Amino acid sequence: MQALICPTCAQKIEVAVKSMKSVKEVEVLFNASKVKVNFEEELGDGKEIKKTIERLGFGILGEK
Repeated sequence: MQALICPTCAQKIEVAVKSMKSVKEVEVLFNASKVKVNFEEELGDGKEIKKTIERLGFGILGEK
């Protein structure tokens, strides 16, 4: 994802993604500008997580 410029940005992403019912765990790595998400595929998918992050104004540069 694009570079995070402040810890508050990372917290916004974490709170928004964690509130999704498909998400079991989320970890935002501020210094590395990465988000690790563990989610239940039956309840949602990675596309919805990506859209949630993009709605907050952050771009996704790559996915793994």
